[in-house]
Amino acid sequence: MDNKKICVIIRIVLIIFVGKTLKSNFIMTLIKSISGIRGTIGGKVGEGMSPLDIVKFTAAFGFWIKNRSKKDKLRIVVGRDARISGPMANQLISGTLIGLGVDIIDIGLASTPTTEMEVVRHKADAGIIITASHNPAQWNALKLLNEKGEFISDAEGKEMLKIAEEESFVFEDVFKLGHTIFENNALANHVDEILKLELVDTKAINSANFRVAIDAVNSVGGTAIPYLLERLGVENIVKLYCEPNGDFPHNPEPLPENLTAISKKILETKADVGFVVDPDVDRLAIVNEDGSMFGEEYTLVAISDYILQHKKGNTVSNLSSTKALKDITLKNGGQYSSAAVGEVNVVNKMKETNAIIGGEGNGGVIYPELHYGRDALVGIALFLSQLAKSGKKCSELRNQYPNYFISKNKIQLSEGTDVDAILSTIEKTYRKQNAELNTIDGIRIDFEGEWVQLRKSNTEPIIRIYAESGTMASADALAHKIMDEIKALL
Repeated sequence: MDNKKICVIIRIVLIIFVGKTLKSNFIMTLIKSISGIRGTIGGKVGEGMSPLDIVKFTAAFGFWIKNRSKKDKLRIVVGRDARISGPMANQLISGTLIGLGVDIIDIGLASTPTTEMEVVRHKADAGIIITASHNPAQWNALKLLNEKGEFISDAEGKEMLKIAEEESFVFEDVFKLGHTIFENNALANHVDEILKLELVDTKAINSANFRVAIDAVNSVGGTAIPYLLERLGVENIVKLYCEPNGDFPHNPEPLPENLTAISKKILETKADVGFVVDPDVDRLAIVNEDGSMFGEEYTLVAISDYILQHKKGNTVSNLSSTKALKDITLKNGGQYSSAAVGEVNVVNKMKETNAIIGGEGNGGVIYPELHYGRDALVGIALFLSQLAKSGKKCSELRNQYPNYFISKNKIQLSEGTDVDAILSTIEKTYRKQNAELNTIDGIRIDFEGEWVQLRKSNTEPIIRIYAESGTMASADALAHKIMDEIKALL
């Protein structure tokens, strides 16, 4: 047997082995955090996102909202991404809330930002988004919103989880059941508000005659982004994976290693720019006209620069985001503040500092003039306005910003790992070295011209280790130095 055939056999065996390993890892995963209730579909009750778990947490949330609002009749907006498990979860959630006497405003397939805005537009009491964001198809989640269309706080989430744990919710009798109201114009309502924004320049976009490529990973962005682009005056749209059927063609997290198809498509079609979103359209990655990555960290940087050039103000991002945002904020006469990871933490800091733009380095743009939520659609509208007015190519626009490199790594945790003890040991080690430490979110250690952060994930059983420096080699070296120290402790 020649070497080529041997390699093929080895690859097949690895694929089978890894596939089985992944399936075993996906079963029995249930995470309750500030990001909502997230888990893999199936498994035993209490160990995965089983139908009974969906009902229990929905009932707890609905009952908590009822106790909090003191209203006789509640309305809750429910939207979902295009995941395979979405219809099942939607039926369970709607039936449970109706059993609590709550009226449902069902907006069907909808992005996270669209759902957030519909809560406000309908003056609803809360919202539930059925999406696991960037996680693979085996996952789903309940993202929980308050009456402002914003994520509930950590303290509020703990109150809700206590109700779930005790199963202290009470359902209504047959004469007080809720009803379902179907809303079919949620996306149009969302885009209408985007087009009203002063800094969204549809004339400039139309005059630029852009050819725009998009990768919507076969979820709700496949409907939302083409509709937005058409309303913005973009006539040449190159669609990739825009069928909202939940069949993700690649890992749905919009990272460079997952975006090779659109990079190739941009070169083939000579597109001016490419946009990629995750399944619920709250993260935005940009691809340059030459197929290179704009960089998810620089989505927020570029759009913030555009906003700050027209209006002076403050900015916020989380501690895991590039320092380039701080650089351009100070350059434009504003003040920069950092927050703990998690959209609700960034939003709270934005309100506290009256920030006019903010978000997270994963491509999450929060523009308060529209609403307090990560929104890839408004990000696209603002970026195209900026690109059109600049008269530059996409890659040229990217090159005008400070060049930093972030090494993003993670260490998988085994059951029973005492993560807090590990982080405490690392903290003590570097405190003795008089390093600059920030402990509002895990541990961030700042050195001269670079930093590293260690934190537990809100959505997965891992420790994230992010490091930023002037070159990728030095960022990788810093990250791996800390990772080696953690592995020694493990």
